[in-house]
Amino acid sequence: MAKKLYVGGLSYNTTEDALKELFSQVGTVETATIIIDRMLNRSKGFGFVEMSSDEEAQKAIEMFNGKEFEGRTLIVNEAKPMESRPKRDFDRGGRGGFGGGKNRY
Repeated sequence: MAKKLYVGGLSYNTTEDALKELFSQVGTVETATIIIDRMLNRSKGFGFVEMSSDEEAQKAIEMFNGKEFEGRTLIVNEAKPMESRPKRDFDRGGRGGFGGGKNRY
């Protein structure tokens, strides 16, 4: 069963191919994904790697956590499930709107 890993501390220039190549040193990489900031259209400095087995994932954590890659120190650990977030409502005075939450119309 595949195991998903969180990889933090990535250089903004790291590519998914480079990440996949690095982790393939310890086993079969199912997927390698770098999270992109949609507004800046660049890496957020973290991503996820899915290894083909729990054993390979554990080996990757031991091998790469705290190691330098492309000039940055990596943080590698088991990915946690994404927490559900409440829907953001910008049109009704919710957080993030202009005017401090008061209706200006």
